Parts: sequence; structure tokens; C-alpha cells
Amino acid sequence: MTYTSKGSAAPPGQGAPTALAVPPQAARPAPPAASGPPEAGPPRRTAFMEGVDELRASATTEPGRLRIIGAALALLVVAFGAVTAWQMSDRSAAADDVLHSSQPLSAAAADVYRALADANTAASSGFLAGGQETPASRTRYEKDIRDAADGLAGAATASDPGSSSARTIAELNKLLPEYKGLVERARANNRQGYPLGGAYLRYANQKMQEEMLPRAERLYKNENRRLSDDYDSAVVYPWAAIGLGVLTLGTLVWAQRRNYHRTNRVLNRGLVAASAASTVVLLWLVVGHAVARSELLASYNDGVVSVNVLNDARIASLKARGNENLTLVSRGAETTESGDDKFDSDFKGDMKELSTSLAKAEDIADDSSGERPVKAATGNMKVWLERHQEAREADNDGDYQAALSKVIGSEDDKPTWECFDSVVKNLEKALGHEQNEFKLAASSGRDALSGLPVGAALLAVLGASGAVLGIGRRLSEYR
Repeated sequence: MTYTSKGSAAPPGQGAPTALAVPPQAARPAPPAASGPPEAGPPRRTAFMEGVDELRASATTEPGRLRIIGAALALLVVAFGAVTAWQMSDRSAAADDVLHSSQPLSAAAADVYRALADANTAASSGFLAGGQETPASRTRYEKDIRDAADGLAGAATASDPGSSSARTIAELNKLLPEYKGLVERARANNRQGYPLGGAYLRYANQKMQEEMLPRAERLYKNENRRLSDDYDSAVVYPWAAIGLGVLTLGTLVWAQRRNYHRTNRVLNRGLVAASAASTVVLLWLVVGHAVARSELLASYNDGVVSVNVLNDARIASLKARGNENLTLVSRGAETTESGDDKFDSDFKGDMKELSTSLAKAEDIADDSSGERPVKAATGNMKVWLERHQEAREADNDGDYQAALSKVIGSEDDKPTWECFDSVVKNLEKALGHEQNEFKLAASSGRDALSGLPVGAALLAVLGASGAVLGIGRRLSEYR
């Protein structure tokens, strides 16, 4: 018997199962082959740009705007104080250089010129005395040589290496012993009665007049130029500090006005303190510099200018005395193109320069203490000219001894050297007075600037702190 498997046949009425119909689909296109690196995303923003964005975003809120205003005010106040301290430090240093460096060096250079010219005069005076040279004349000559050497040593220490002044000093240091050697040869020959002594002395005078004194004058002018530069640096207006101070005060006023309109509070203590500190610095800057400038200009116009004119007069008198002596030493050995005695012609030119300088010094003198010695020197100069004319008349008449007595002195004659000494002494009195006037005015100008750099810096710190605290007070209202 066989059995049919249950469920092996399809149930009645049902056909065989059919597969679900799937609509036909088009084939997907293959992805394109990669032709390069994948596209980069948006560029990363730098920290600076992110900061700018944050600042821009914060500026749209009142607290953010207050922070920006506070930072700007603090920066302005600090910058104002720093620039003021910097510019006033420069001017104070320049004023100190005027008082303690450049003007003393200018005076020292003038003293070098004076010492050299006076040594030349003393040498010719001793030569005229022959074997009877006085100890005073010899001592004066030796002192002038030492003074010139000491002055050159001091100037060399203060001069910049490789500068024109340093080269000039080196040349003078080389020429000074050469000149002294010629003078000693002239003296030695003169004491033995040899006429060669006059030739040596004229050669020494030529070295002094044509080589040494022009270099000493160049040194003097270089130091005067340095003095003028220091004055220019000390008196120039601090426009950067003044402009920044006005801008700072204007910004502080604007900030307080803004605060008033937004809060109806009349005063903000911090901003008022910052404004007060900035105002004090600005007024101190303007007034202090104005006073210093006025005093320094007075020290120049009433002191330095007068000293320079008096130095010119003293140098002219020394050169005139030297040429007067050499007129008798040379005895007509050297003449000008017109046939006049060379040294007597130079003497007349020197005396004309002396007269001009004395007249100018008398006009510049602003008080009786400075005017009195200049007038006395002018009177001495006139007597000197009269006695010199008498000596020249005697020499032209062939009376050499009478002319010599009128120049170097004798029991019966009043010599011209007395007038020369009186001129020099009165000029030295006037120079001493003008030097004191310079020191007083220059010291006042320098003192007007003292404390300003440090004071400006401290007040700027206080002002910046006040501005930050004042803005911080407003910010606390938003917390």
C-alpha cells in the first residue's frame, strides 16, 4: 500500500507561485575617475581675524563698547606720558650739556687760542728786552705754554675720536713743541747778540700766525658749533607731546560727555582723575618748556654772544701786541706790496678789529657791571693807539731806542704794554661777568625741566589707572 505525502500537491484551485515582477532599471553610470585631490573645505580663520570678529561683535553691545573705550583711553594717556617723558629727557640732557659740556669746552677752546697768542706776545716782548729779559716776561711765556698744553689735553679728552676737533688738537700738539723750539733758538742767538735770533723769532711768529692760530680758531669754531647744536636740541618745541596731550584731553572730554548723556551722571570719578592728571602733565609740559626755552635763549643772547664778542676783542688785542713788538724786531725786514711795514700794517688791522669788537660788546652789555669794564678797555685802547703812534714816529725818525722805550718801557716813558695789559684785564673782568650771567640763566633753564620726565610718567600711570577704574565702574552696572 502506498501513501501520498501530505502537502506534496498544490491545494486545489491554486496554481504554482510566481515571482514578483520588478520593473526594468537602467544601468547606473560608473563614477568618474578621480582627476585630482578632493576639494578643500573653507579656509581656517586666523586668530587675528577671529579677534576682529569678536571685537566687532562686542562693539554692538554697551559693555563691549565701554571696554574698547577704556582700553583706548588708557593707551592714549600712557602714550602721552611716555612721549612727554622721552622728549623732555632729551631736552633736559641737551640743556645740561649746554651748561656743563659744550659751553665750557667752547670757553676752553677760546682759552687755548688766548694762551697761544699771549705766548707769542710774551716771546716777542722778551726778545725786545734782549739779555735783560725780565723774570715776569719769561714766567708769563712759560705759563701760557702750559695753559695751552693743558687746554689741548682737556679738549682731546672731550672730543669725539676721529672728529675734526680731534684732528685739529693732534696737529696743534705736534706744532706746539716746534714753536717752542724756535723761540728758544731765537732767545739763545739774541742773548749772544747774533742777528739770526730775529730771523728765528719771525719764523716762530709765522708758524704761530699761519699754522697754529688758524687751527686754534677752527677748534674754537667747532666747539661753538657744538654749543649751538645743543641749544637747538634744548629749545625746540615738543610738538609730538603737545599734540598727543591735546588729543588725550579731547578724548577724555568726549568719553565723559558720552557717559553723561547715557547715564545722566555729571561726573565719573575715574575719568575726572584721568583728565586732571593729563591736564597737569600738559600744563607742566607747556609752561615748563616755555620757561626753560626763555631762560636758555637769554643765556645764549646775553651770555654766549657777549662772551664770543669779548673773546674776539681779547684775541685781537693779543695779536695787535704781538705785531707791535715784531715791528721793532723786524726793523722793516718784511713789507707789504705797498712798501709799508708788514707787522705795523697787521697791527692797524688788529686794532680796528679790537675797536669794532669793543663797540659791539658795549652795545650788547645789559647792565652796568658788564658795561663798565668794556668802556674802560675802550679808553685803554685809545691811549694805546696814541702811544703807539709816538713810538712809530720815533722809529721812523731813526731813534730806535726811543721807540723801544715807548713800547717796552723805561724810567721816562709810559710804555704801550701798560695799555695792552689794562685792555686785557678789563676784558677778563667783562668775560667773568658774562660767564656768570650765562651760568645763572642756563641753570634756570635746566632747572625748569628737572622733574618733568619722571613726573609726566607717574601722572600718566595714575591717569591711565583712573580711566580704567572709571570705565570699570560703569561696567559693574551690567553685572
